[in-house]
Amino acid sequence: MQLRLLSWFFITLNFMEYIGTQHASRVRRQRGMHPNVSQGCPGGCATCSDYNGCLSCKPRLFFVLERSGMKQTGACLPSCPSGYFGTRYPEINKCTKCKADCDTCFTKNFCTKCKSGFYLHNGKCLENCPEGLEPNNHTMECTSIVHCEASEWSPWSSCTKKGKTCGFKRGNETRVREIVQHPSAQGNPCPATSENRKCIVQRKRCQKEGKGKKNRDEKGKRPNKEESRETRQENKGRESRRQNREQRENKNKMQPKKRKAQDKQQNPVPISTVH
Repeated sequence: MQLRLLSWFFITLNFMEYIGTQHASRVRRQRGMHPNVSQGCPGGCATCSDYNGCLSCKPRLFFVLERSGMKQTGACLPSCPSGYFGTRYPEINKCTKCKADCDTCFTKNFCTKCKSGFYLHNGKCLENCPEGLEPNNHTMECTSIVHCEASEWSPWSSCTKKGKTCGFKRGNETRVREIVQHPSAQGNPCPATSENRKCIVQRKRCQKEGKGKKNRDEKGKRPNKEESRETRQENKGRESRRQNREQRENKNKMQPKKRKAQDKQQNPVPISTVH
Protein backbone atom coordinates (compact mmCIF):
# COMPACT_ATOMS: atom_id res chain seq x y z
CA MET A 1 0.00 0.00 0.00
CA GLN A 2 2.75 2.47 0.93
CA LEU A 3 4.74 1.53 -2.20
CA ARG A 4 1.69 2.24 -4.36
CA LEU A 5 1.19 5.66 -2.74
CA LEU A 6 4.87 6.53 -3.24
CA SER A 7 4.69 5.63 -6.93
CA TRP A 8 1.64 7.83 -7.41
CA PHE A 9 3.51 10.72 -5.73
CA PHE A 10 6.50 10.55 -8.13
CA ILE A 11 4.22 10.26 -11.14
CA THR A 12 2.28 13.35 -10.06
CA LEU A 13 5.55 15.33 -9.46
CA ASN A 14 6.98 14.49 -12.90
CA PHE A 15 3.69 15.44 -14.52
CA MET A 16 3.74 18.85 -12.82
CA GLU A 17 7.35 19.50 -13.92
CA TYR A 18 6.46 18.61 -17.49
CA ILE A 19 3.51 21.03 -17.46
CA GLY A 20 5.77 23.80 -16.08
CA THR A 21 8.38 23.24 -18.79
CA GLN A 22 5.79 23.34 -21.55
CA HIS A 23 4.33 26.56 -20.14
CA ALA A 24 7.72 28.25 -20.02
CA SER A 25 8.51 27.17 -23.56
CA ARG A 26 5.17 28.52 -24.76
CA VAL A 27 5.87 31.89 -23.10
CA ARG A 28 9.32 32.10 -24.74
CA ARG A 29 7.89 31.37 -28.17
CA GLN A 30 5.26 34.05 -27.65
CA ARG A 31 7.98 36.59 -26.76
CA GLY A 32 10.20 35.46 -29.68
CA MET A 33 13.30 35.22 -27.50
CA HIS A 34 16.24 32.81 -27.23
CA PRO A 35 16.26 30.56 -24.15
CA ASN A 36 19.37 32.43 -22.90
CA VAL A 37 18.22 35.94 -23.87
CA SER A 38 18.64 38.53 -21.16
CA GLN A 39 16.24 41.38 -20.52
CA GLY A 40 18.92 44.08 -19.73
CA CYS A 41 21.06 44.33 -22.93
CA PRO A 42 23.93 46.83 -23.22
CA GLY A 43 23.66 49.81 -25.57
CA GLY A 44 23.45 48.91 -29.27
CA CYS A 45 22.23 45.34 -28.76
CA ALA A 46 18.76 44.39 -29.95
CA THR A 47 18.97 40.97 -28.24
CA CYS A 48 21.66 39.58 -25.98
CA SER A 49 22.73 36.78 -23.69
CA ASP A 50 24.40 36.90 -20.32
CA TYR A 51 27.05 34.47 -21.51
CA ASN A 52 27.44 35.32 -25.25
CA GLY A 53 26.88 39.08 -25.15
CA CYS A 54 25.02 40.67 -28.08
CA LEU A 55 23.11 38.29 -30.34
CA SER A 56 21.71 40.92 -32.73
CA CYS A 57 22.21 44.65 -33.20
CA LYS A 58 20.05 47.69 -33.64
CA PRO A 59 19.74 49.16 -37.18
CA ARG A 60 22.94 50.48 -38.88
CA LEU A 61 25.25 48.98 -36.23
CA PHE A 62 27.81 46.27 -37.04
CA PHE A 63 27.90 42.93 -35.23
CA VAL A 64 31.39 41.68 -34.34
CA LEU A 65 32.69 38.76 -32.29
CA GLU A 66 35.33 39.78 -29.76
CA ARG A 67 37.65 37.08 -28.39
CA SER A 68 38.76 37.08 -24.77
CA GLY A 69 40.93 34.01 -24.24
CA MET A 70 38.86 30.98 -25.23
CA LYS A 71 35.60 32.89 -25.01
CA GLN A 72 33.89 34.89 -27.77
CA THR A 73 31.26 37.53 -27.05
CA GLY A 74 29.20 39.56 -29.47
CA ALA A 75 29.31 43.37 -29.62
CA CYS A 76 27.48 46.03 -31.65
CA LEU A 77 29.62 48.92 -32.94
CA PRO A 78 29.02 51.94 -35.23
CA SER A 79 32.06 50.89 -37.34
CA CYS A 80 34.30 47.87 -37.59
CA PRO A 81 37.57 47.90 -35.57
CA SER A 82 41.04 47.77 -37.09
CA GLY A 83 41.70 44.46 -38.79
CA TYR A 84 38.05 43.99 -39.82
CA PHE A 85 35.92 45.11 -42.75
CA GLY A 86 32.18 45.67 -42.68
CA THR A 87 29.51 44.12 -44.90
CA ARG A 88 25.84 45.07 -44.80
CA TYR A 89 23.18 42.41 -45.29
CA PRO A 90 19.38 42.75 -45.16
CA GLU A 91 19.19 40.83 -41.88
CA ILE A 92 22.49 41.90 -40.24
CA ASN A 93 25.53 44.17 -40.62
CA LYS A 94 28.60 42.08 -39.93
CA CYS A 95 32.31 42.72 -39.33
CA THR A 96 34.66 40.16 -40.91
CA LYS A 97 38.33 39.77 -39.99
CA CYS A 98 41.02 40.73 -42.55
CA LYS A 99 43.78 38.37 -43.61
CA ALA A 100 46.57 37.62 -41.16
CA ASP A 101 49.14 39.88 -42.93
CA CYS A 102 46.67 42.74 -43.38
CA ASP A 103 46.23 45.50 -40.79
CA THR A 104 43.26 47.22 -42.46
CA CYS A 105 41.28 46.08 -45.48
CA PHE A 106 38.41 47.06 -47.74
CA THR A 107 37.36 43.50 -48.53
CA LYS A 108 38.68 40.04 -47.75
CA ASN A 109 41.06 40.18 -50.75
CA PHE A 110 41.95 43.91 -50.81
CA CYS A 111 44.20 45.34 -48.10
CA THR A 112 44.69 49.06 -47.53
CA LYS A 113 47.49 48.77 -44.93
CA CYS A 114 49.83 45.89 -44.16
CA LYS A 115 51.27 44.70 -40.89
CA SER A 116 54.92 45.22 -40.01
CA GLY A 117 57.30 43.34 -42.30
CA PHE A 118 54.98 43.42 -45.34
CA TYR A 119 54.70 45.93 -48.21
CA LEU A 120 51.43 46.90 -49.89
CA HIS A 121 51.09 46.41 -53.64
CA ASN A 122 47.77 46.40 -55.54
CA GLY A 123 45.78 45.55 -52.41
CA LYS A 124 48.05 42.67 -51.38
CA CYS A 125 50.69 42.43 -48.65
CA LEU A 126 54.03 41.09 -49.87
CA GLU A 127 57.30 40.28 -48.13
CA ASN A 128 59.31 41.25 -51.25
CA CYS A 129 58.36 43.75 -53.94
CA PRO A 130 58.07 42.60 -57.59
CA GLU A 131 60.82 43.28 -60.11
CA GLY A 132 61.04 46.93 -61.12
CA LEU A 133 59.69 48.12 -57.75
CA GLU A 134 61.40 48.86 -54.46
CA PRO A 135 60.15 48.83 -50.85
CA ASN A 136 59.41 52.19 -49.28
CA ASN A 137 60.01 51.86 -45.54
CA HIS A 138 58.23 55.14 -44.85
CA THR A 139 54.88 54.28 -46.48
CA MET A 140 55.40 50.49 -46.35
CA GLU A 141 54.45 50.22 -50.01
CA CYS A 142 56.11 48.99 -53.20
CA THR A 143 56.98 52.03 -55.32
CA SER A 144 58.60 52.55 -58.71
CA ILE A 145 62.38 52.90 -58.90
CA VAL A 146 63.40 56.49 -59.74
CA HIS A 147 66.72 57.16 -61.49
CA CYS A 148 68.73 60.38 -61.29
CA GLU A 149 68.25 62.98 -64.03
CA ALA A 150 70.59 65.89 -64.80
CA SER A 151 70.19 68.99 -66.99
CA GLU A 152 72.27 69.83 -70.06
CA TRP A 153 75.81 71.20 -69.66
CA SER A 154 76.26 74.95 -69.50
CA PRO A 155 78.69 76.68 -71.95
CA TRP A 156 82.38 76.60 -71.02
CA SER A 157 83.49 79.50 -68.85
CA SER A 158 86.31 81.93 -69.70
CA CYS A 159 89.86 80.62 -69.46
CA THR A 160 91.24 81.59 -66.05
CA LYS A 161 94.16 80.84 -63.77
CA LYS A 162 94.02 81.53 -60.06
CA GLY A 163 90.98 83.70 -60.61
CA LYS A 164 92.66 85.93 -63.23
CA THR A 165 92.15 86.21 -66.98
CA CYS A 166 95.57 87.70 -67.82
CA GLY A 167 99.23 87.07 -67.21
CA PHE A 168 99.23 83.42 -68.31
CA LYS A 169 99.08 81.26 -71.40
CA ARG A 170 97.68 78.00 -70.04
CA GLY A 171 94.67 77.97 -67.73
CA ASN A 172 91.43 76.12 -66.99
CA GLU A 173 87.81 76.49 -68.02
CA THR A 174 84.70 75.01 -66.34
CA ARG A 175 81.16 73.97 -67.19
CA VAL A 176 78.33 72.88 -64.84
CA ARG A 177 74.90 71.22 -64.85
CA GLU A 178 72.08 70.79 -62.29
CA ILE A 179 70.27 67.76 -60.83
CA VAL A 180 66.61 67.91 -61.85
CA GLN A 181 65.52 64.54 -60.37
CA HIS A 182 67.13 62.89 -57.34
CA PRO A 183 67.18 59.05 -57.35
CA SER A 184 65.33 56.68 -55.04
CA ALA A 185 67.11 54.12 -52.86
CA GLN A 186 67.69 51.64 -55.71
CA GLY A 187 67.88 54.19 -58.54
CA ASN A 188 70.96 55.04 -60.59
CA PRO A 189 73.24 57.53 -58.77
CA CYS A 190 73.71 61.07 -60.03
CA PRO A 191 76.65 61.95 -62.32
CA ALA A 192 79.18 64.73 -61.72
CA THR A 193 77.75 68.24 -61.88
CA SER A 194 80.97 70.07 -62.96
CA GLU A 195 83.83 69.48 -65.41
CA ASN A 196 87.21 71.19 -65.86
CA ARG A 197 89.58 71.17 -68.80
CA LYS A 198 92.83 72.90 -69.71
CA CYS A 199 92.80 75.81 -72.11
CA ILE A 200 95.39 77.89 -73.99
CA VAL A 201 95.02 81.64 -74.63
CA GLN A 202 97.22 84.36 -76.05
CA ARG A 203 99.30 85.77 -73.22
CA LYS A 204 98.51 89.36 -72.29
CA ARG A 205 100.06 91.49 -69.62
CA CYS A 206 97.98 92.47 -66.62
CA GLN A 207 97.75 96.20 -65.96
CA LYS A 208 98.79 97.46 -62.59
CA GLU A 209 95.90 98.25 -60.36
CA GLY A 210 96.81 101.91 -59.78
CA LYS A 211 97.66 102.63 -63.41
CA GLY A 212 94.62 100.89 -64.67
CA LYS A 213 92.44 102.81 -62.28
CA LYS A 214 94.02 106.10 -63.37
CA ASN A 215 93.48 105.30 -67.02
CA ARG A 216 89.88 104.37 -66.31
CA ASP A 217 89.33 107.65 -64.46
CA GLU A 218 90.87 109.67 -67.29
CA LYS A 219 88.82 107.75 -69.80
CA GLY A 220 85.72 108.50 -67.76
CA LYS A 221 86.56 112.22 -67.69
CA ARG A 222 87.40 112.42 -71.40
CA PRO A 223 84.31 113.67 -73.29
CA ASN A 224 83.43 112.24 -76.65
CA LYS A 225 83.38 114.31 -79.86
CA GLU A 226 79.65 114.93 -79.93
CA GLU A 227 79.57 116.12 -76.33
CA SER A 228 82.60 118.43 -76.97
CA ARG A 229 80.97 119.96 -80.05
CA GLU A 230 77.70 120.64 -78.23
CA THR A 231 79.56 122.06 -75.25
CA ARG A 232 81.62 124.41 -77.43
CA GLN A 233 78.54 125.68 -79.24
CA GLU A 234 76.73 126.22 -75.97
CA ASN A 235 79.71 128.08 -74.48
CA LYS A 236 80.07 130.18 -77.63
CA GLY A 237 76.42 131.21 -77.52
CA ARG A 238 76.65 132.02 -73.84
CA GLU A 239 79.74 134.21 -74.43
CA SER A 240 78.05 136.04 -77.29
CA ARG A 241 75.01 136.83 -75.17
CA ARG A 242 77.25 138.07 -72.37
CA GLN A 243 79.13 140.43 -74.70
CA ASN A 244 75.91 141.87 -76.13
CA ARG A 245 74.58 142.44 -72.64
CA GLU A 246 77.79 144.28 -71.61
CA GLN A 247 77.66 146.45 -74.75
CA ARG A 248 74.08 147.47 -73.97
CA GLU A 249 74.96 148.29 -70.39
CA ASN A 250 77.96 150.41 -71.44
CA LYS A 251 75.88 152.22 -74.02
CA ASN A 252 73.21 153.01 -71.44
CA LYS A 253 75.90 154.36 -69.10
CA MET A 254 77.45 156.62 -71.78
CA GLN A 255 74.19 158.25 -72.91
CA PRO A 256 73.65 160.45 -69.76
CA LYS A 257 77.21 161.79 -70.01
CA LYS A 258 76.78 162.72 -73.68
CA ARG A 259 73.53 164.54 -72.97
CA LYS A 260 75.13 166.49 -70.13
CA ALA A 261 78.03 167.56 -72.37
CA GLN A 262 75.67 168.65 -75.11
CA ASP A 263 73.63 170.69 -72.65
CA LYS A 264 76.73 172.48 -71.48
CA GLN A 265 77.68 173.38 -75.04
CA GLN A 266 74.23 174.71 -75.85
CA ASN A 267 73.75 176.59 -72.58
CA PRO A 268 77.16 178.01 -71.48
CA VAL A 269 77.41 179.31 -67.93
CA PRO A 270 77.54 183.17 -67.94
CA ILE A 271 80.69 184.77 -66.50
CA SER A 272 79.85 187.26 -63.76
CA THR A 273 81.48 190.78 -63.93
CA VAL A 274 83.00 192.34 -60.87
CA HIS A 275 82.17 195.99 -60.48
